[in-house]
Amino acid sequence: MSDVKKDSGELDLQAIIKAAESQTNFPDVDLSEFTPPTYEEWKQACIELLKGAPFEKKMYTKTYEGITFEPMYFRASTEDILPKNSFPGMDNYLRGARVNGYVNQPWGIAQSCDETMPEENNELLRHEIDKGSTIYNVKLDSATLNAQSVKDADKVGDIGVNLSTVGDVETLIKDLKLDKYPLYIYAGQSAAPILSMIAAALKKNGGDLKSLKGFVGADPIGELVAKGKLNKSLDKLYDEAAAVGKWVVYNAPELKTFLVKSDPYSDGGANDVQEIAYSLATAVAYIRAMLERGATIDQAAKLIMFQFSMGENFFMQIAKLRAVRPLWAEIIKAFGGSEEARHIHVHARPSYFFKTVYDPYVNMLRNTTEIFSGVVGGVDSFESAPFDEAIRKGDEFSRRIARNVQIILQEEFGMLQPIDPSGGSWAVETLTKQIKEKIWAEFQAIEAKGGIVAALKEGYPQEAVAKVLADRLKAADSRRDRIVGTNMYPNMLEERLDPRVENFDENKKIRLAAVDKFCGSIDAAAAANAVAAVKPDDFDSVIAAAAAGADLGSLSAALGASEGESVTAIKAHRRSEKFEKLRAATEAFKAAHDGDNVKIFLANMGPIPQHKARADFTTGFLQVGAFQVLGNNGFATVDEAAQAAKESGADAVVICSTDATYPEIVPALAPKLHEALPKATVYLAGTAPAELVETYKAAGIDDYINVRANCYKVLTDLQTKKGVIA
Repeated sequence: MSDVKKDSGELDLQAIIKAAESQTNFPDVDLSEFTPPTYEEWKQACIELLKGAPFEKKMYTKTYEGITFEPMYFRASTEDILPKNSFPGMDNYLRGARVNGYVNQPWGIAQSCDETMPEENNELLRHEIDKGSTIYNVKLDSATLNAQSVKDADKVGDIGVNLSTVGDVETLIKDLKLDKYPLYIYAGQSAAPILSMIAAALKKNGGDLKSLKGFVGADPIGELVAKGKLNKSLDKLYDEAAAVGKWVVYNAPELKTFLVKSDPYSDGGANDVQEIAYSLATAVAYIRAMLERGATIDQAAKLIMFQFSMGENFFMQIAKLRAVRPLWAEIIKAFGGSEEARHIHVHARPSYFFKTVYDPYVNMLRNTTEIFSGVVGGVDSFESAPFDEAIRKGDEFSRRIARNVQIILQEEFGMLQPIDPSGGSWAVETLTKQIKEKIWAEFQAIEAKGGIVAALKEGYPQEAVAKVLADRLKAADSRRDRIVGTNMYPNMLEERLDPRVENFDENKKIRLAAVDKFCGSIDAAAAANAVAAVKPDDFDSVIAAAAAGADLGSLSAALGASEGESVTAIKAHRRSEKFEKLRAATEAFKAAHDGDNVKIFLANMGPIPQHKARADFTTGFLQVGAFQVLGNNGFATVDEAAQAAKESGADAVVICSTDATYPEIVPALAPKLHEALPKATVYLAGTAPAELVETYKAAGIDDYINVRANCYKVLTDLQTKKGVIA
């Protein structure tokens, strides 16, 4: 019987669908009775809804880039900048470098692979491809990035795979389909040592170098910014890069050898204008260095790839990616580059600056919006970071979630179909124009100082980024910038993720054994002779030394030594780190003092509807520090409230009620609270009107908790008084 009903229901549904599909003539709807509202009418309606709050302050949003988001955008004000005669893949590439967008060539999914041991990382690389990634993205550890042999390394495997010999590289790339999938390896300040080993390994195993694509890329200026000092001079590193570039042009023409990373700036708190402008200036420095060493502009431009960080401001990320394409095209055009050379290749990843350690699952949502903005903006490839990146290396679960976000966008959300989906948007086109102009102005400011290196030595980018960082942290302190799960809406039942700390001593022991085994299989004398025969301007001689068995440190040394430049580094930060440190201090104090904590008593006055709003706000405000908040259903009299506060033994008390009741309650209750708890701090939830500030102060109100309060300062003051922090 149920089957009959089911079949009948399906037939009815099909009939309805067919009827809907056959309906082609829809009745005209007369809308003449509705008068389109004017902007002024809409504005007046907003003003009434704001109930006295200033329209300009509430409806316009200022950004860290010095751009103000308007509440509405209109065609009339954007008519001149709409791309009416421009199509994707044409003109200055504002709308994308390809006429068909992602339709025939989806953006690359480049899940980072960071297992410590080469054999384990090889397994992970192959696993990623099997599960939907389309790029072999290898992350090197710090020792490998610094071209250190295993014996000289301190933290083997700290952030990625450790490589030391051509044997390690053979293990790493074994059975990889490098003729089909691009290879991404960021190599630190020089690509020469790692690339020589890759070339040697491929030659030995019959691989086709000409089919190798992707990048084995260096960013010496980026390393200088992040670390403050280079192991070799920029001139020496440029010489190495020129030799590599010359070899690549003829032997691996699809491979790029510079990766201009914006991370040193974005991780330092830079705004999007600074991030793009300084990256462009860095790329121009590389162009000039290659031209001085004999490359053509087309050859030099083709060696360069960019990596940008996608931040939290969704529309600004789209705008900056759209703006950078025509800017790069104009730069290469000014150098005399061909039409093809003007194409920019953009790789992107979620910004590390905006990720959190507490409530880390929220990072999944942050990453998703950042991937989405990158795709709408037109990236060529994207590395989706695991949600636990700020805590530890990813695992199968976190990598799977990160990878599948991109796959879902491609397969289920249909993001491969729209070409320049934001093109023509009055808001996005306006933002694109505004940020493009600001990026160009900042780029010109760097050029006027003699280029990015001269500007760094002067300290200009460092000071500019530091100012934005200070503004960001200040906004976080007062919670004008909300960090969900950290300075807003903390999860008090959270169980911290296991950081799975690496055993560096054990890692080094295993790696040394592997290297010793490899060294036992080679002709040591032949390797030494090959190293001695290295000529820095002849990359084939470097490959020969790698093939003979020279390790990473020996190859780097053979390329020559020199004194590296020094500048003030831009240190990496995360916006949430101050609050994370604050909360961690509370947790450590509790663990060391049998669960004792900063206790806050809420002096809730009157029935629940009278005090609930401010009691809830205050509770959330104080739980950011993981404090113990002692709530209640309210007190009818000040004496009852004072007695309950005394019995609580709290470190602080917050009076919660309404503005209308405060003039009567505060003068009576505050002195009693100080008498009941002489060492306690007394707060008032809300704000005192100007005429009552002195009255409340005289009564004993020490401070206020409200939407404008500096949350970080209030919490650290309470911790200091309790002895949680010195």
